[in-house]
Amino acid sequence: MLRIGGQRVPSSTLLLFALDALAVILGLFAAIVLRFHNQRVILDYLRGQHMFLRFALVILVCEICLYYNDLYGRPDSRSAIEMFTELLQALGSGCLVLAFIYYVDDGVSLGRGIALMSGPVVLALMMVSRIILGRTRLLIQVPKRVLVVGTGLSGISAVREIISRPELNLKVEGFLDEKGENIGASLVNPGIIGAVKDVEAISLERGIDRVIISLTERRGNMPISQLLRLKFSGVGVEDAHSIIERVTGRIHLEQISPSWLILSDGFRKSPLLYAIKRSTDIIVALLALILTLPVMAVVALAIWLGTGGPIFFRQERVGLKGCTFEILKFRSMRQNAEANGPVWALRDDKRITRVGRIIRKYRLDELPQIFNVLRGEMSLVGPRPERPHFCELLEENIPFFALRHSVRPGITGWAQIKYQYGASIEEAKTKLEYDFFYIKHISFLLDLAIIFETAKVMMHGRGSQ
Repeated sequence: MLRIGGQRVPSSTLLLFALDALAVILGLFAAIVLRFHNQRVILDYLRGQHMFLRFALVILVCEICLYYNDLYGRPDSRSAIEMFTELLQALGSGCLVLAFIYYVDDGVSLGRGIALMSGPVVLALMMVSRIILGRTRLLIQVPKRVLVVGTGLSGISAVREIISRPELNLKVEGFLDEKGENIGASLVNPGIIGAVKDVEAISLERGIDRVIISLTERRGNMPISQLLRLKFSGVGVEDAHSIIERVTGRIHLEQISPSWLILSDGFRKSPLLYAIKRSTDIIVALLALILTLPVMAVVALAIWLGTGGPIFFRQERVGLKGCTFEILKFRSMRQNAEANGPVWALRDDKRITRVGRIIRKYRLDELPQIFNVLRGEMSLVGPRPERPHFCELLEENIPFFALRHSVRPGITGWAQIKYQYGASIEEAKTKLEYDFFYIKHISFLLDLAIIFETAKVMMHGRGSQ
């Protein structure tokens, strides 16, 4: 299964992606046949120059538009009317994008007649494939049986996450108690079904596929010989923290030890990765600056007309290796908003101006940080930089918080697309768990996925505060 940043892409998403590509190909072929009729003319057209690239361009544009319209979720999560409407919007957007590309370079066009005739066929095929997948059990396999060895908090958290995600296709058989007590008691659902010392017998009896280790005290309680035999017989064995990390995209800090972080895979940052990341930052930041200059001019004018100057907002933040720098943003709050001292941004914050509410919703207030990226103070992707006042507060209350400064802070990040704004110590801790996941799995592919998802978040105005 495909992984991005340590997380598996669901098989249903990959199948939908492939079926959509097939729908575009079949739709284009149908349109070509209807357009030319004659077999020889059709073959001559298909042998035309760069025909593979022309098809690939249409597929790529359609897939991107489908992604940005949230059409790669579970196919049974929408009604037929909603699905039809959203598919129509996505393919309509794709037609507009292709029309612009064809206007710039007519040489990559398949022809207006083919594009017009292929649209209804592609829409119908995509609609049918989603209805079939949503109403059948084609993608549903026999659930994998899971057994939790121990009754630690991390194991309970892991089970809660598994239960809340039916798409994982995992069935938790139960917990094994360290001392063999409290059998029959309910922890989450199900409860305790046996003792740790009987892990091998219970696993064989119930056909267990995966064992999760969640012992409150491992010394003297770990049934090493039995777990080794299970492992060599094909049963998966993993730590509760590892499965939580994989299914949630965050590293839970509850009861985690420094040794787990030290011995855990990941956290590799090669010079080559840094070179690629920094080069990408500069190239993309320059392109973004050119493309967004008109938008920034409009935002600046709106701020000036709404509340006067200053247009920009400068604030000290903590960056790479704990060094401070001055972040640049469009001002979204009234002047002297923090006359009484630093305060976290809250939902329905009264300090935010009318223009500020709009630019925050679509993250336009962050655009001037392109200059921070070009100066090397920030990256496009990374943990959001905090203010020194809050860093000191959070370092006192959250373990390992200072370790987030091991990479450059970013305009966007894994925590920004997965979680809300942090407006309390508890929420800041959750954001740190997402930041740690990013730092552990940092890669060019993960950065690319975050940038794509950030664009979707901006388009839909989600997660703003």
